Amino acid sequence: MTAQTVETLHSAITELGHTEGASLIMGPDAFVLDHVKEIAALAMEYRLPSISVYQQFAVEGGLMSYGPDTPDIFRRSASYIDRILKGTSPAELPVQQPDKFAFVINLKTAKALGLAVPLPLLGRADEVIE
Repeated sequence: MTAQTVETLHSAITELGHTEGASLIMGPDAFVLDHVKEIAALAMEYRLPSISVYQQFAVEGGLMSYGPDTPDIFRRSASYIDRILKGTSPAELPVQQPDKFAFVINLKTAKALGLAVPLPLLGRADEVIE
């Protein structure tokens, strides 16, 4: 289900919230990024286990996040800018993909949802919010 407006976002999460065994997965999307806090609150209101690519989602109360380490991407971008300013044509620069990812678990949210997070999973997290 895709949400393009706040109204469709509320409607979609409400519908999921009334579906037994449902969960919420959010991919990279500007709309999602703009509404991370609201989505986390709605997911909690409807007791939906949820994951997003945005670390901020777990910080705001979502269950988990797993996605590219955005600060690392910006740090690496600086070398590209430097090379372009020194005369390298952007067309000559290779396309890069993220090589660093962050996995965050919000243990407080897990407990509120009545979920037990296995120790091996906690051990793999880059950050655990308690």
